[in-house]
Amino acid sequence: MSTKLPTPIAAYFAAENTDDAGVFTACFSHDAVVLDEGRTIQGIASIKAWKVDTKAKYRHSTEVIAAADKDGRTVVRGLVSGNFPGSPVELKFAFGLEGGRIMSLEIHP
Repeated sequence: MSTKLPTPIAAYFAAENTDDAGVFTACFSHDAVVLDEGRTIQGIASIKAWKVDTKAKYRHSTEVIAAADKDGRTVVRGLVSGNFPGSPVELKFAFGLEGGRIMSLEIHP
């Protein structure tokens, strides 16, 4: 596994570690879908609200450990640290890209 990331995914992780929800949502297509913590978040407005809420709640940051292409998606392993029990925790981020933007993202242990 390497840590060379496609441009929209590299931008996602750069924005993930800031409070700038506008830069964060610019990585996504307008009808993108995110699956996180058992929830489905769809569309830019909902993704922006999710970013603002989770950042306020967890004050988290992510360090990319490795990345690989698998079944047409880019799967990134990241070490997530923040204000939550068990921090830090390793999570997998499975990205689907389309047209130079993130179309789908699944986050899971």
